Amino acid sequence: MQNNFNFMKTRYSSLLLFFIVIQIFSQNKVSNEESINSRKGKFFASWGWNRDSYSKSDITFKGNDFDFTLHNVKADDKPNPFGIKFFSPGDVTLPQTNYRLGYFFKDNYNVVIGADHMKYVMRQNQSVKINGNINTGNYTYNGTNYNYDGTYHDSQIVLTDDFLKFEHTDGLNYIYAGVNRFDNFNKLLHINTNKFEVNLEEGVDVGVLYPKTNTTILGNTRYDEFHIAGYGFGLNTGLNLVFYKHFFLQTTFKLGYINMPDIRITKDTSEKAKQHFWFHETIYSFGYRFNLK
Repeated sequence: MQNNFNFMKTRYSSLLLFFIVIQIFSQNKVSNEESINSRKGKFFASWGWNRDSYSKSDITFKGNDFDFTLHNVKADDKPNPFGIKFFSPGDVTLPQTNYRLGYFFKDNYNVVIGADHMKYVMRQNQSVKINGNINTGNYTYNGTNYNYDGTYHDSQIVLTDDFLKFEHTDGLNYIYAGVNRFDNFNKLLHINTNKFEVNLEEGVDVGVLYPKTNTTILGNTRYDEFHIAGYGFGLNTGLNLVFYKHFFLQTTFKLGYINMPDIRITKDTSEKAKQHFWFHETIYSFGYRFNLK
């Protein structure tokens, strides 16, 4: 009960603060409504963090001495919220981050290019169904001998480290281009100022996946190199708050699909994995809107 009370108190305190900000900015009235909504010809750039969730997926691994599919595999993200260690510039990429650069070709429409640096970690020690063949023979992992040879038909297997580690932890990098509609709600909310804006952005994007996949499979040497592995698309909607015409904060919710038929898993270029899944991404970003003139 106490936790629920604290949650409600925090939520309503945030709403109260939001409306106080609106009232403060509303004291400076603007007579020309177009100065609020005029965005054509302007650029914007943003940077932020994300949290992600993924649907279960079937993952197929095919190599010289194995060809099997794991069914309904679960995975998680690997956040490091605001995780800039020691404020070193080299650590900025450690969290799950987002970058966007956009241009308003109309007041209510923009085009954008961006990169969602998400992370995908297969859950270790989960039990999943396996179908296929393994013929690697005996191998050693951390000083212990293992042998998973056999033909599997709807068998259960536990995904231990000695069998498989599969993570897009150095980046499930979704690099995309998109188009968005942008609507201002100042008039609806009776906010009569051009120094504070409440906007809604919704749009679509499509792009390629350029992951750095960390894989250790059936005694093979750990492999992780960047590689174009597939494609994806997303639908998004976001609340955009602009301060003094230039600075903005934005929360975005994205639902997307990823298909990667060409994932590198070993040094042998012929050995590959493939998977496809849905993802949900929540993005918290801040940015700057500007005009080149």
